[in-house]
Amino acid sequence: MANPIFDNSPVFQDPVQRKGQKTPAPNGGVTYATTGAAATDAASLEALYGSPPATTRETGRMTYDDVIMKTAGLLTVLVVVAAATWAFAPQLWFVGAIVGLVLGLVNAFKREPSPALILLYAAFEGMFLGGLSKFYEEQWNGIVGQAVLATLSVFVVSLFLFKSGKVRVTDKFRRTVLLGLVGYCLFSLVNVVAWLFNPGSTFGPLRSGWLGVAVGLVAVGLAAMSLIIDFDSIKRGVDKGVPAKLAWVAAFGLVVTLIWLYLELLRLLAIFRN
Repeated sequence: MANPIFDNSPVFQDPVQRKGQKTPAPNGGVTYATTGAAATDAASLEALYGSPPATTRETGRMTYDDVIMKTAGLLTVLVVVAAATWAFAPQLWFVGAIVGLVLGLVNAFKREPSPALILLYAAFEGMFLGGLSKFYEEQWNGIVGQAVLATLSVFVVSLFLFKSGKVRVTDKFRRTVLLGLVGYCLFSLVNVVAWLFNPGSTFGPLRSGWLGVAVGLVAVGLAAMSLIIDFDSIKRGVDKGVPAKLAWVAAFGLVVTLIWLYLELLRLLAIFRN
C-alpha cells in the first residue's frame, strides 16, 4: 500500500495517472475525470513546480546569517563582561582564564553544541581579557585600542584573501598550519619553563627582544591562517547544508581564533613598546 500523503499530493502523483483516474458519478456509476479537471491539475502542478525552493533557513540548515549573528552575540557577551571586569574587578582575570580554558576544552570535544556552555565560555573569556587588558593598558597607555584595531585589520585582510581566492585552503595549507601550531605550542611550553627560572621577565625570557618579535609575528601569521581555515570550514558547512545548530560551533571556533589573535597582537605590541 502506497503512502497516503504521497497519493493525495499532486506534487508526487503522475499527471498522466491523474488524467485517467476514475471518479464516482452522481448516479452511482463510474466516470473518468474530465478534461477541465485534468487541466486544473496540470495548472496546479505547474504552479507548484514554478514556486521558489525552500531556503536553507526554512529547511533547518545552517546559513551565513546564523553564523554571523551568533558570532556577534558571543562577542557582545565577551565585550560587556570584559568592560565590567576592567571597571570593577580586574583581579578576577585569573579565574576567567582557568574557567575559560576548561569551558573551551569542554565545548571543543562536546559532540553536540551547547549554546549555554558556549555563552559561558564567552563570558569567562571576557573576564580574563578584561582584567588582562587593564594590566597592559596601565603599563603601556593606548595599547589595548591598538591591539583591537590590529585584530580587526587582520580579520578583514584574512576574509578578503579567502573571498578573493588569493589564498586557497588545500591539504598542504592545513598541514603547514598544523605543523606551525605544534611548533608554536612546544616553544610556548619551553618559554613557560624558562620563565619559572626567571620570573622577572614579563613575557618569559624567550619572548623578549627581537626573538620575541619574530615569534610574535609567526604567531600572528598562524592565527590569520587559522582564520582562513575557519572561513573555509564555515563555507563547507553551508554548502553541505549542515544542521542550523552547528552555527554555534562555527561561531565558537571564530571567537576562539579571534581571542588568540588579540592576545598575540597585544603581546607583540607590548614587546615593541617595551
